[in-house]
Amino acid sequence: MAGRLYALGAWAARRRGRVLAVWLLLVAVVGGLGAGFGGSYTTEFSVPGIESQRAQDLLRADFPQAAAGVARVVFAAPKGSTLDAPADRAAIDRGLRAAAEVPGVVAVRPPAQGGGVSPDHTVAYADVQFRQIPDDVPKSAQDALQASMAPVRQAGLTVEFGGTAMHPATHVGGPSEIVGVAIAFVVLALALGSLLAAGLPLVTALVGVAIGVLGVGFTARFVTMTDTATVLALMLGLAVGIDYALFIVSRHREQLADPRTEVADSIARATATAGSSVVFAGGTVVVALAALTATGIPFLSTMGLAAAATVLIAVLVALTLLPALLGWAGERLRPKQARQARAARAAGAHGTGGAAAQSDTGEPRAASAAGPGRGRIGGGEPGRWGAAWARAVTRRPVAVVLLAVVGLGVLAAPALHLRLGLPSNETQPAASTQHRSYDLLTRGFGPGFNAALTVAVDTSKMPRQQRSAAVSGLAAALRHDPDVAAVTPPLANPAGTLGALNVVPRSGPDDQATADLVHRIRHSAADGKQQVEKAGGRVYVTGTTAAAIDVSAKLSAALPLYVGIIVVLAVLLLMIAFRSLLVPLKAVAGFLLSIGASLGLVTWVFQDGHLGGAVQAAAAAPVIAFLPVLLIGVLFGLAMDYEVFLVSRMREHFSQHGQPRAAVVAGVTRSGRVVCAAALIMAAVFGSFVFDGDPIVKSIGFALTAGVLIDAFVVRMTLVPAVLALLGRYAWWLPRPLARVLPAVDIEGASLPAPAAGPEPAAGVPPAAVRRP
Repeated sequence: MAGRLYALGAWAARRRGRVLAVWLLLVAVVGGLGAGFGGSYTTEFSVPGIESQRAQDLLRADFPQAAAGVARVVFAAPKGSTLDAPADRAAIDRGLRAAAEVPGVVAVRPPAQGGGVSPDHTVAYADVQFRQIPDDVPKSAQDALQASMAPVRQAGLTVEFGGTAMHPATHVGGPSEIVGVAIAFVVLALALGSLLAAGLPLVTALVGVAIGVLGVGFTARFVTMTDTATVLALMLGLAVGIDYALFIVSRHREQLADPRTEVADSIARATATAGSSVVFAGGTVVVALAALTATGIPFLSTMGLAAAATVLIAVLVALTLLPALLGWAGERLRPKQARQARAARAAGAHGTGGAAAQSDTGEPRAASAAGPGRGRIGGGEPGRWGAAWARAVTRRPVAVVLLAVVGLGVLAAPALHLRLGLPSNETQPAASTQHRSYDLLTRGFGPGFNAALTVAVDTSKMPRQQRSAAVSGLAAALRHDPDVAAVTPPLANPAGTLGALNVVPRSGPDDQATADLVHRIRHSAADGKQQVEKAGGRVYVTGTTAAAIDVSAKLSAALPLYVGIIVVLAVLLLMIAFRSLLVPLKAVAGFLLSIGASLGLVTWVFQDGHLGGAVQAAAAAPVIAFLPVLLIGVLFGLAMDYEVFLVSRMREHFSQHGQPRAAVVAGVTRSGRVVCAAALIMAAVFGSFVFDGDPIVKSIGFALTAGVLIDAFVVRMTLVPAVLALLGRYAWWLPRPLARVLPAVDIEGASLPAPAAGPEPAAGVPPAAVRRP
């Protein structure tokens, strides 16, 4: 593989104009398709086969009115007064008459008709029903509905909006994301020691993200996709795009620290060595994300495939566009000390008729290349802090392993009581109208009002004369349940084949008592349900709360299979990469520790309610149902990034010198700085999404930030060196039967041709400046 990547890097640097033109054309074409023909996104997390989804499909087919989008307009009286004043009632009537004129509105139910006034008459609500399903209600209609309530606000009343038709939009590319990119640039500049070198990863990452995100938008025209898919593609595209470019640019700068290294050969060699790590790491991320299709959950599959496509684009950009840009940069990326030494050598060679120097365009006139340089990134002495850290970790490896494992176990402990769910309006930003309407309804009608369930009764196979009595009997039975606060009168579709009624629990949407009520309605032998089923009917429970319970159960069931796929994949890929049995097993164990600690922190913050102010979480709530699966897929790929880049340097040193402990120290010394910089960059990018208003995006950003920092600094930079020091030579052992079966893949560049010897240094040039490994 290294040989082919060497040729690819050399070709891209040589044909840099064509490569750049192709990528710019691709950005223009995909950008035009995404901007001009982009599709719409859904906010529903539908899962075929679960009961709540079957009920929702039945309602949409046979009772469209019950499945249409509804905006709930909530009114609240000023403190110390009620809504009984004639002027207040008149203002509400005027507002609702204006709401009835909003395009798409087919019905308005005022508070007086549906029991929509709280017992103390301080809070009331009206339901505005649209013709479209919730996802199809346009933003213009939402804005018009809010504007229609101007008379109510002028009367001094508070007006807030909730309901399925008033879902908040997900926005990307806000100020926090810009801050994250700015922090990433600072880290790049410090790590690479050059503003020009720091800018290249940002440019290539933005190209990849533009193609990936706009391509996802165009795909949404043909595939049902949640709006979270775009955010995930943006997150990963930025993070891995910057990191992959950092790996290659840092290797290039490291090689250029030797003044005898020619720019073109260094580009090709960096693409072959660091690029091999990028291919393995990126391929791992792509496969892990694509494996989300194994869960059998469509919205999760599309999210995974969209993110995987963006990561694949980032890999291709790093292997082609980046070498082309490195070719344009030429000698300007060489560290200053090496550039001065090279200029002095060139002057001396020219004066004595020696070998020709490099051309102004950066093309070599004499074949010369460097192996992995010994200077730190940007030139100078080797990474002193990396060497000191590696020696400290390997000096007491048993104590380090015990301390790290115990610490990660403590962080993982809260995950033992992890609960899964879907976001409700309570978790929306505290300043949003959705959150304020949730609070007002809870205050006026109790916590269960926001957890209302829809019970759908399929009576199509029942005798016509028994349908009404059976549904009414079910409603009466439900009213006697001690956990039910209210049951609305049943409604039937025009054909009389489907009935629907709303059940208001006494507990909130995230309470265990509400989940128990859902299961009891579905499975109990209550007289009303028995009567319906004996007559040939079917009873379904749906609604937002029931859907959250079903989706969580489905994802929990899919989690073991997905973890198994990831573990097998990790062991196989790393065995191929490192020709070792114990290194992959160690990597998987470390990955599982990272996952446990990350989920523990997410549970502690978002479910248990700690540090809510710091992350701007509006309320403590169950963890997003698909977050564990998504975290496992994404973090697995990112963890393997650091594993491959760090351990490949150790393997390279061990192959050359056969000293296992020295190889561990050398690997951390030469790669630790880059791995830490890459982790900080990813943390900056992911962390910027923690301050997004969307609760899903917020929790994903926090989980990935915590996971990356834990995996990079605790697992890869601490546990990995300690464990490999303990294993010694056995770390690189592979049973002969496996060695014969597994393909040999060169990711250290051992198969590359030896670099040609450059001219001797000119007189007066310090020997340290031209030192070769």
